[in-house]
Amino acid sequence: MGKTETAPEQVVKRIQDLREQITYHNYRYYVLDEPVISDAEFDRLMQELISLEEKYPELVTPDSPTQRIGAAPLEKFETVPHRIPMLSLENAFSEGEVREFDERLKRFLRTNEEFDYVVEPKMDGVAVELVYENGRLTVGSTRGDGYRGENVTQNLRTINSIPLQLLTHEEAAPELLEVRGEVYIEIEEFKKLNEERLSRGEPAFANPRNAAAGSLRQLDPRVTASRPLYIYCYGAGEVRGRKFESQWETLQTFKKWGIRVNPLIERHRGIEPAIAYHHRLEHQRHSLPYETDGVVIKVDSLYLQERLGTKTRSPRWALAYKFAATQATTRVRAIVVNVGRTGAVTPMAVMDPVEVGGVTVSRATLHNEDEVARKDVRVGDTVLVQRAGDVIPEVVKVITEKRPPEAKPFVMPTHCPVCGTPLVRPKGEAITRCPNPDCQGALRRSILHFAGKGAMDIDGLGEKIIEQLLEEGLIEKVSDLYRLTEGDLIPLERFAQKSAANLVAAIQASKEVPLARFINALGIRYVGEATAQLLAQHFGSLEELSKAGTEELLRVEGIGPQVARSIREYFQDPKNQELLRELRELGVKPLPPEKPPETPLAGKTFVFTGGLEHFSREEAKALVTARGGRVSSSVSAKTDYVVVGADPGSKFAKAKELGITILDEAEFRKLMQRSA
Repeated sequence: MGKTETAPEQVVKRIQDLREQITYHNYRYYVLDEPVISDAEFDRLMQELISLEEKYPELVTPDSPTQRIGAAPLEKFETVPHRIPMLSLENAFSEGEVREFDERLKRFLRTNEEFDYVVEPKMDGVAVELVYENGRLTVGSTRGDGYRGENVTQNLRTINSIPLQLLTHEEAAPELLEVRGEVYIEIEEFKKLNEERLSRGEPAFANPRNAAAGSLRQLDPRVTASRPLYIYCYGAGEVRGRKFESQWETLQTFKKWGIRVNPLIERHRGIEPAIAYHHRLEHQRHSLPYETDGVVIKVDSLYLQERLGTKTRSPRWALAYKFAATQATTRVRAIVVNVGRTGAVTPMAVMDPVEVGGVTVSRATLHNEDEVARKDVRVGDTVLVQRAGDVIPEVVKVITEKRPPEAKPFVMPTHCPVCGTPLVRPKGEAITRCPNPDCQGALRRSILHFAGKGAMDIDGLGEKIIEQLLEEGLIEKVSDLYRLTEGDLIPLERFAQKSAANLVAAIQASKEVPLARFINALGIRYVGEATAQLLAQHFGSLEELSKAGTEELLRVEGIGPQVARSIREYFQDPKNQELLRELRELGVKPLPPEKPPETPLAGKTFVFTGGLEHFSREEAKALVTARGGRVSSSVSAKTDYVVVGADPGSKFAKAKELGITILDEAEFRKLMQRSA
C-alpha cells in the first residue's frame, strides 16, 4: 500500500475499510440497482475517504474509488494488444440461416445430439476489454481491429458499473482475468445528452452507439466521467487461476465478482428455443432502455467452443441473429406541416414508401423548424429513416452526397395551412403554433383526444366521423357533442337509425366519468393520464383543481413548474372557463375519486409488463385500484409487485435485478381474489 510510516495503523485500516464499503455499495447501486444505504450515507463515506487520502496522499492507490475521475488529460491513446483476438461475429437474418448454423456445428462435431446455447441481447454499443490482475483493474481497451485496441483505462475507470477491484467475499479473484463487455448509453440519457449539446451549439450525436464511442475516446477523462455510460459484460478472454467449464458458469461467476451481466441472458437446450428467444426479444426490443440490434447465440460448453475453433475473422461457435432493420434510406418527395390538438405545427417528410422494421412507411416526422434546419432536409434529398416500435418514423440524417442540384432549403410557412391564421413561435420554444383556438386542424385533434380511451371513452367516435361533423357544421367545440341528436346524424354518410342511436347513447353515457379521465380529456398541455390521476387524487374535484394556485400545484408529487404553469393558464383562459361551464350545464359531471379501501393491498404499488390473456390492461389496473393499490408505469425499489404477461419488456428484467415479487397472470388473479 506504499509508505505507511507517516499514517497511524488505525488510519490505514479505516481507509481500507472505507474502500471496501464504497466498492460494495457501488456494486449494490450500479450493478444490482438495489442500494442498501441512502445517497447521503454513501456521500459521507466517500467524503471521509477523500479527506483521509488528502491528509495521507502516500496511501492513495490506483484502485481507490476516489480515483475514478482524478487522472490528468492524455495527449494521445496508446495501443494495447489483445492476448486473445476480439473477433467479429458471423451474421444471420433468418430462421433458416440459424438452423443451418446449428446443423453445420453438428456436422463439424460429428454428432446429432442437441447441445446447450447461451442467448443474449446483442448490445449496440462499444466493445471493450477489461484486464484484472489479482482482482485489480489494470488495463482497459477498445476492441480496435480485434488484435489491438486503444488504451482507454482512465476513461473506463470513470464508469461506476465497472468494478476497480473485484469482490471476493464469495470467490477469490484469479491471477489474470480478461473481461469482454459492451459500453453503452441508455436511450433516454442519449436524448438528454443531445438536448444539452444542441443547447450549447454543439452537433448532436447520430445515435447512442456513436455517443458511447465518442465518450470513450475523450483525451480528458473528466469529459467521459460526465457522460452516462454503462456496461454489460458477456465473456472472457484469457483467464489464469480459474477454470471455467461453460459460458453460463463464466457469467454466473462474473456476478459474484461484481461484474455487471445482462439479466436477460438465458441458456437453452437446442436451437429452437434460441430462435424463440430471438422472436421474444424482437417484440420487446423497443421497450428496452438501450438499443439492441439482434441476439447473440453461443455454444455454452467451452470444451466444444475449443473444438469448433475459429475461422479467419469469427468464431465458429457463435452467431449474431439480427433483427429486422429499423433504419432504411429513401427519397423525400415533399415536406408538409400538420396541426396538432395543441396547435403545434409539425413538419413532416412525405417519402417514397420504404420498409423499416417490418413496416412500410411513407411519412416521417421532422419534429420542428430547428430540426429541419439542423439536419438540412430538402425535397429531393435521400435520407436515412428510423423507426422504433410504434413511434412515428423520423428522419435521422441526409445523405448529402446524393442531393440533387435543384434541392432548396425548407421554409416554415408563415400562416396556418388549415385556417390561415399567422403562426407564432413563443420565445424560448422550438415549436411553432397556430394561436387560433378555433382552428379546425387543432380542433379535430382535440376532439379525437377528448373522445379517446383514456379520456371520455366515447365508443364509435373516430377521426372520420369527427371530420364529417366539423364539415357539416354540427360541432364547433367538444361541448357540442352533447347537443347532438339522432336526427342530426341520420342524414350523414355512414349513419342509419341504429348507428346514430348508438353514437348518441355513447356520448350521453360519457357524461359521468372518473375525474382523472375528465382532466386528461381536457387536453391541458403537459397533462397526460398519469398526471391527471395525481391531480384527481390530490384535489378531489374539478372545482378545487381550477382554483389551485401555482404553489399548491407544486406541492403535488410529480408536478413541476412547467406543468403547474400550464394548468394555471388553462383554467384562467376565459374560453376554457366558458367551455367548462357549458359542459356542466349539459350534464357532464366528473366523478370524484373513490377513497382507497382498507385492504391488504392498500398503498401497494403494481407495475404491469407484457400482454395479459384474461384481462385487458385497464381491467387489471381497475382491480388494483379497487383494492386501494397504485399502478405505476416504471419499476423502482418502491415497487411491490410486477405482473408479467406474454413477451414482457425491460421492466421484468429490472424487477428480477431488484428482487421484487413477480406474479404471472394466474398468481395475480389469486391475489386479487384473496384481497377482495
